[in-house]
Amino acid sequence: MGLTSTLTTVMGTVIGGGVFFKISTLASATRSPNVLLMVWLLAGFLTITGGLCLAEISTAIPEAGGAVNYIELAYGKLPSFLLGWAQILIYYPANIAALSIVFATQLVSLAAWPVIWIIPLAFLTAGSLTALNLLGARFGSFVQSLTLFLKIIPIAIIIVFGVLNPHAQPLQLWPIQPVQHVSWLTALNGGLLATMFAYDGWISVGNMAGEMKNPRKHLPIAIIGGLGLTTLVYFLINLAFLKALPISHLMNNPTAAADSAMAIFGGFGGRLVTVGILVSVYGAINGYTMTGMRVAYAMGVNRTIPLSKYFRQVTSATQVPWLSGVVQLLIAGVMMLLGNFDKLTDMLVFVMWIFNTMIFGAVFILRRKQPDLKRPYQVKGYPYIPIIAMLGGAFIVVSTLITQFQLATLGIIITLIGVPVFYWQQKHQDQD
Repeated sequence: MGLTSTLTTVMGTVIGGGVFFKISTLASATRSPNVLLMVWLLAGFLTITGGLCLAEISTAIPEAGGAVNYIELAYGKLPSFLLGWAQILIYYPANIAALSIVFATQLVSLAAWPVIWIIPLAFLTAGSLTALNLLGARFGSFVQSLTLFLKIIPIAIIIVFGVLNPHAQPLQLWPIQPVQHVSWLTALNGGLLATMFAYDGWISVGNMAGEMKNPRKHLPIAIIGGLGLTTLVYFLINLAFLKALPISHLMNNPTAAADSAMAIFGGFGGRLVTVGILVSVYGAINGYTMTGMRVAYAMGVNRTIPLSKYFRQVTSATQVPWLSGVVQLLIAGVMMLLGNFDKLTDMLVFVMWIFNTMIFGAVFILRRKQPDLKRPYQVKGYPYIPIIAMLGGAFIVVSTLITQFQLATLGIIITLIGVPVFYWQQKHQDQD
């Protein structure tokens, strides 16, 4: 892969449906247009620092396995297992459930159907994509390639016409401060949890290191450039939303993006853009479905998960890990019944950022444990960039514990259930 293809892959991996549906949460958390926009820039900066840390590790350890492999080398097998466990029970099912709920919510609003249909439609959406992927990786990859192109269209249209809207809402961009009765802690925590969901996918960019022609030169440029351009896109589309509707109309509004499109383009044009948003979200669900079902399969092949002999089974015709896909769908279905979009995404961001912060710290650990390890790329600005990334991750984790204690505790409990499971599997590994 050259620089151009790597740059576009970074943007294609990160830009997803989250940007359309977190404007409501951000507006509620910040209640200030300028703080809202600032949070997008701050989240982009933290994502870039994290991506640069990941670049050093991934170019030094290009083996398959990604983040699970990095955690194992730096911290040992138990933390590595817990990351895989959390991905199976929280990260992928919660993403699928949250995006399926938001897909169904937008579809019900667009078609003026009864609200009671949202959960059945959400499960039907997730089920259809699981079934599609069970037909073979070729079908899932086709959907992913098609929606990757189509999701750019509504984003580009909303940015161009929304930012240049001659009838825009007045915005005060300075001074940057939260409104009365909203603390900086509440604004930043709620804002970063929301925006980090939209940036979700950045952790995968390091996996491209082994496929690049010149990772030492091109990977940091691709990370800074790709994530920098993604930040700019997110900033501009949220500016368009804020110009289309007052922030009070965006707060607690699950169809804020669609309503903004209606305000910019009118009835027919707004509905057309909303269809484009739905296509984008459908593609995002497909991506998590396709990738997620292979995590339990990989752990089954390595015999690191109970019932490994079943999880490593694949369909005879298409070689797809069918049990992993079915279990993932069932967990997502339970989450659809028990949680809402924001609660599910907040929990997955919280849990994953515990491990992300550990990966940033792995830069220091591996430099000390393996000083002679060949590193095609080393973080520029070391040790400051990894420290900034770790401080950002620590803020997300600690502030969530303070502001959403019950949700954070639930995420920790589900993850820590994996500890006895790990030791049980270690003891019975030869029997599986």
